[in-house]
Amino acid sequence: MTATNEFPTNELMVARRMEACPKGLPSKSGVYAEKAEGAELWDIEGKRYIDFIAGIGVLNVGHRHPKVQAAIKDQLDKVVHTCFGVAQYEPYIQLAERLNALVGKLGGGAAYKTMFMNTGSEATEHVCKFARRVTGRPGLISFEGSFHGRTLLATALTGKAVPYKTGFDPLPGYVFHAPYPNDYKGLSAQGALNCLDHIFETSIRPQDVAGIIIEPVQGEGGFVAAPPEFLKGLRDKCTEHGIMFIADEVQTGFARTGKMFATEHSGVEPDFLVCAKSIAGGLPLSAIVGKADLFDSIPDGGMGSTYGGNPVACAAAIAVLDLIEEEGLIERAEAIGAKVEARWREMQAGFGKGIFGDVRRVGAMAAVEMVEDGDPAKPNTAVAGAIQKTARDKGLITLTAGKKANVIRTHVPLITSDALIDEGMDIFEAAAKEVIG
Repeated sequence: MTATNEFPTNELMVARRMEACPKGLPSKSGVYAEKAEGAELWDIEGKRYIDFIAGIGVLNVGHRHPKVQAAIKDQLDKVVHTCFGVAQYEPYIQLAERLNALVGKLGGGAAYKTMFMNTGSEATEHVCKFARRVTGRPGLISFEGSFHGRTLLATALTGKAVPYKTGFDPLPGYVFHAPYPNDYKGLSAQGALNCLDHIFETSIRPQDVAGIIIEPVQGEGGFVAAPPEFLKGLRDKCTEHGIMFIADEVQTGFARTGKMFATEHSGVEPDFLVCAKSIAGGLPLSAIVGKADLFDSIPDGGMGSTYGGNPVACAAAIAVLDLIEEEGLIERAEAIGAKVEARWREMQAGFGKGIFGDVRRVGAMAAVEMVEDGDPAKPNTAVAGAIQKTARDKGLITLTAGKKANVIRTHVPLITSDALIDEGMDIFEAAAKEVIG
């Protein structure tokens, strides 16, 4: 096919993209999507891909689910935008009611309220602002290896310097990073809690901390799960010192971990919970769900968003919640994760732990960490990147994660059939054999 604007090729689109868009955008894969359905994607040249990353965890119900599409089309015929601060509408309120009830179950029936924004970064940025307003304190604590977004405060919260922080200084102050527990790397739950106490002793007093924000399972950090005993200990410290416990469920929410929210695995009660990504089946929407008395202490005009809680996105999100229940996607997440884990453990046995250092998962959040000589302290970034690229060339989309990008992760859409999962894992295994030999 001749490369023209009428009949573009991936190669032509790469050239146009480099001319029109900043090179710093993470969009250099060379795959230019033409259409997508379920867990499959086709590029502009007609090549088919199995999508195991789903917009980085945005599409738990898959690409273009018919029920989500129907909800969007129905809302388009009613109201597209008013700004909730100008003229309110039922989808916003209905979705808030649904989330309040779901998060309320985490707190033993405590009353929660919800406000909507557009992105995960906005949600984490604003929830920390609210924690400061509620407590009257300046300090914030997040964790090493965390990712909370790319806006200014969210960047400060993020626990990885390159590429997120380097060159963007000065970042907002009074943000401190605690070590995140990781048994594979030798840091236990109690050890991580001891590190937090050390921060209280040496860097900031607990009575000066407004909030502690944590991903129950780190996403960009490599799908590392916080042990339940750590989250319970963290909750206890927050309660003892009047610190807001903030659960960042942007990547873990909406059935991804085999629970509606990953926090459920530990039974802790968040003061605030932020979510986004899979909330609306691909439309931009995020939410901050907070205890009612805390939220109501913020004065009129202290919060808002022009586009936040757009009626079309809210309608899509209501359909997503219905689908999670109707199609049993919480249970399906566990089945998918078990299937992926089993295949990776077979590969681990075949290639050896000298390369496939660790296989781990929570629900359908599954990852394999590539190392050298079986040493957790020797990340094998080159092999992880080569497997990802080779798999993509063969028709499987995955991504790397972790501090050294040596972890290959999956966000398999929860509507994916067993046959398609098997096909994807076959491609992955073939790619690993080609790279490792």
